[in-house]
Amino acid sequence: MIDKTTVARIQDAAQIVEVVSDFVTLKKRGVNFVGLCPFHDDRTPSFYVSPAKNFCKCFSCGEGGSPVHFLMKKEQLSYPEALKYLAKKYHIEVIEKELTAEEKQQQSDRDSMFILNEYARDYFVKTLHDTHEGKAIGLTYFRERGFRDDSVKKFQLGYCLDEWEAFTQTALSKGYNADYLVKLGLSKRREKDNSLFDFYKGRVMFPIHTLSGKVVGFGGRTLKKEDKAKYFNSPESEIYSKSNELYGIYFAKSAIVKRDKSFLVEGYTDVISMHQAGIENVVASSGTALTKGQIRMLHRFSPNITMIFDNDAAGIKAAVKGIDLLLEDGMNVKVVLLPEGEDPDSFAKKQNAEDFNRYIDENEIDFIRFKTQHLLQEVGDDPIKRAGLIANIVQSISLIPNAIARSVYIQECAQLLNVRENVLIAEVNKIRLKNYDKRRENQHKDSSYEAPSPEEIPEIAPENIRKTAQPKNPYERFEREIIRYIVRYGNTPIYRKYETVKRIEKRMVIEEDILREIGPGVTEFIRYDLERDGFDFSIPLYKQVFEEACQYIDDATFESSTFFASHIDPIVSKLSVELVSDRYELSQYHSKQIGEELGSEKSRLLEQNQLETLVPRATTELKNAYILQKRKEIMKKLETADEENTILLISELKGLEKAKKDLAKVLGERIL
Repeated sequence: MIDKTTVARIQDAAQIVEVVSDFVTLKKRGVNFVGLCPFHDDRTPSFYVSPAKNFCKCFSCGEGGSPVHFLMKKEQLSYPEALKYLAKKYHIEVIEKELTAEEKQQQSDRDSMFILNEYARDYFVKTLHDTHEGKAIGLTYFRERGFRDDSVKKFQLGYCLDEWEAFTQTALSKGYNADYLVKLGLSKRREKDNSLFDFYKGRVMFPIHTLSGKVVGFGGRTLKKEDKAKYFNSPESEIYSKSNELYGIYFAKSAIVKRDKSFLVEGYTDVISMHQAGIENVVASSGTALTKGQIRMLHRFSPNITMIFDNDAAGIKAAVKGIDLLLEDGMNVKVVLLPEGEDPDSFAKKQNAEDFNRYIDENEIDFIRFKTQHLLQEVGDDPIKRAGLIANIVQSISLIPNAIARSVYIQECAQLLNVRENVLIAEVNKIRLKNYDKRRENQHKDSSYEAPSPEEIPEIAPENIRKTAQPKNPYERFEREIIRYIVRYGNTPIYRKYETVKRIEKRMVIEEDILREIGPGVTEFIRYDLERDGFDFSIPLYKQVFEEACQYIDDATFESSTFFASHIDPIVSKLSVELVSDRYELSQYHSKQIGEELGSEKSRLLEQNQLETLVPRATTELKNAYILQKRKEIMKKLETADEENTILLISELKGLEKAKKDLAKVLGERIL
């Protein structure tokens, strides 16, 4: 873990313009810079970078943040990885906390394995290009498959000599650990004498990369007809879990973000051929069933995915099998079946990017239509099988977390299958209700079990099914406004006044007004005002920001906007960027009046001069909202209360009415 002092040095050194300029062409506009947004297909510059505030923001898609969070989003790095990236850029030594002996050993093992895999990759690449056998067999195979030399180099393809111990003995002679060679699957032990031999003997090599480009494993393809196994793949290890990796993700991530879509294919060669055709937003499941870990990785870049499969029984079966997991994760799933006899590898070789995308646009269909068309062919006119088909599709629809998307698919399904829509709604909600209750039951049994999210509650159930609605938080907009003042102004004194000061200059008495900032800071005032009347934040995110700001109340150097914009939690960082950006900016941008400064410094200064009025009003409005809500609840209880409780409720109601009148005076409202 990187110590706080080093983190602070990195954040101080990182300049947003310098960091963003590594990825985006920026042009000066007033005191800011502007360019095409790297997070969506931006045709007119909407991505603004403020050197003064050291953050960026897109006024079209809303993405932005500090230098750290820009890198996390753009390069899909973790928070520590982004910090280390910046530390390297600004030549800052990274000091990490002291690890336990066990942690040091684990870290050492992982580092050693990564180093060994990097060595193996370089060895196989060198063997492919620099040895007679590598060029005659390996390179010839790749060229016969239609792979250009630049693609072979880009994907770091290699070759392992057709000798029993060539790689193993070379690695051992370089000082690499035999146990690591076995753990990574690069070498195997003979049973008779425990000696090592090359696992990938005589195979062409496909390195498997992580998101950040590290080699975690290999796929080795045999070139011999007599070999039973076409591919050998790396075993599970401390650094490689096949359920969490996708082939080609390192080369595809930027294109997926830019195109807002990923293509999913089956094998290594499919990915490489599509890249050669100009289609770079493509990854492969490497012939295995999709897992939740792989899906989550793809969803980070885009919710849209198109699955490309062979137009045969195996391809269709594979497409159907992976759909439900994608739906459950909230992804927008489409399917494309290639022409008869084609696979993504062969088809991509015959297309350029324009032709390929045209074929996709003309032939991709959503999962409902695909699944319905495919299964209808199997059931024929059998009514029992047809009922099973409907149940199968309803099961898939029930997995979709978004209520609007579910509703749209239910309508489409009803039309395709000629079934009444209300019947499908009832069936979908029965399944969702059953799953919801099961999740609740499991959570009661096991506290570590993930509780159902609000989106999983069956909110479109008909009358005969229990309906659970999530009421809108009545305090959200008031709490957000208070947090906006905390993030923007932090420890800025809430009271400001001008004092007239006299001074003598050249025998003349000159009077000038000097601004004095006095009293508690904004955060301190808010804490005092809310605690005094027993109020707290109801929204966890706002409560978190408030409590963290309170920790720095006595720190005169604390810059709240910078602190929260660079927060380790990207949700907090994004919130703070939204709050620091002036509320009028979006309309100003679209009306081409964004002016000289991101954040409208003029409006900020005007607001800062009125904190004495604005901040107390914000806390008062929250209290007023609480009283109104409490009053509404009491009025509801009075409808069914007995005589004794009615007296108590009326007494409580009178107290609320008095408090409301007091607050109304502060707010300047007319009492009705």
